[in-house]
Amino acid sequence: MPLDYASLDALRTRHPAWRLLRSDHAPLIASFLQRVFVEPNLRVMPEAELAEALEDELFALRQQLGKDAFPKPAPEYLNDWAAPDKGWLRKFYRPGTDEAQFDLTPATEKAIAWLVTLSDRPFVGTESRLLTLFALLEQISAGTDADPARRLAELQKKRADLDAEIARVAAGDLPLLDDTAVKDRFQQFLQLARELLADFREVEHNFRQLDRRVREKIALWEGAKGALLDEILGERDAIGDSDQGRSFRAFWDFLMSSRRQEQLSEHLERALQLPAVAALKPDARTRRVHYDWLEAGEHTQRTVAALSQQLRRFLDDQAWLENRRIMDLLHGVESKALALRALEPAGTVMELAGMGADIELPMERPLCTPSFKPLLADLEVLAGADDIDTQALFDQVVVDRARLAAGIRLALRSRAQITLRELLAREPLQHGLAELVAYLQLGHGKGELTEGFSALVDESLQEPVQWQAADADGAAVTREAKLPRVIYLR
Repeated sequence: MPLDYASLDALRTRHPAWRLLRSDHAPLIASFLQRVFVEPNLRVMPEAELAEALEDELFALRQQLGKDAFPKPAPEYLNDWAAPDKGWLRKFYRPGTDEAQFDLTPATEKAIAWLVTLSDRPFVGTESRLLTLFALLEQISAGTDADPARRLAELQKKRADLDAEIARVAAGDLPLLDDTAVKDRFQQFLQLARELLADFREVEHNFRQLDRRVREKIALWEGAKGALLDEILGERDAIGDSDQGRSFRAFWDFLMSSRRQEQLSEHLERALQLPAVAALKPDARTRRVHYDWLEAGEHTQRTVAALSQQLRRFLDDQAWLENRRIMDLLHGVESKALALRALEPAGTVMELAGMGADIELPMERPLCTPSFKPLLADLEVLAGADDIDTQALFDQVVVDRARLAAGIRLALRSRAQITLRELLAREPLQHGLAELVAYLQLGHGKGELTEGFSALVDESLQEPVQWQAADADGAAVTREAKLPRVIYLR
């Protein structure tokens, strides 16, 4: 977004975070909501508990600043902060309850996070952030490089570095991080962990806005169900397929792994036991920050589930209304028929075409006509005296395509692909050209014989294929055929 005068002026007047910072009660709002929602990572709080906590806060402030400091009661302040023109709290009612619930809005959490950055930090680390930036750029560069040679060179370099580090550790040379580096990295971890919790609230807010738009469209829709469902599911897919949606889905899949959770718990417990980290006096909730991520992600998943439930309720209501309309029409037809039962209609009610029976007598059917029987000449069969060589009947060439397919699958067990020329080098042709044609048919056909492999043809490269055969005199000769390169793939 460009930071020109018009944009900043619009943010100053419209954005809830900026309005909170301009409010006369900004210190009270920010400090109270930080203590109640952000620090314990609470997502939802009932109105009675929140009003009681705010009343205690107001009582303590009146003792310090005077009785007229905050004259209104706590529920009025909460409702004022949740008003549409403020937007600092979200007030809603859970299904089945009549007690109001409150939650922070993403704008309020952004304002509180910005206020936290204004305080002086005893230690400002830069090394960990530089290493993080370098690692991110390295992942981008490696993940978008389409040159296999460069990718292999980079992987081999990393393997060489790992081998060298393994050798140093085996020799007793253990490079350890000093206290400054540990503090730097742990502070970077805490900052990213807090930012991640804030991002969850914003993702949940986006799905909640979608749910609100769906409810509004359902309430005002007058067309067909299919058109509404196409529009709603299109918006749902647009959010799910967006960069934010895909990133959240990848994060959730990563975090739902039990192995990843155990690794996070183990690494976090080991880090908190370090003297340098203990000197920073981290919050007690840091030990279970990954469970806070799970809880926040679960709230987001429940919002998506509420959207699906709303669609299900809409379909059920529409089906009930349509069935009721059909039953009303049937009852109307029945009632009108009963009302007209005693009234004979005047005049011509219906005209029918002339009716008549089609009569077919048995004797009118045609008689049976016998079929024509051919006459065979009565000839005497004479035995022949010619000397015919029947060996040709036993010299037929039969190519076993099942054997050829099994040979291809056997060759592909140890490698991902193999060319036809390499395959014939391992198993030469036994039946010459007929067997070669069978190989080509296996590469381009479909069925049980070709299950487990496929074939590609590289027209740009010609390969010679040779086999041994016999000429008309029975002498051994070498045949050769040139054809494009055929590659069998697993």
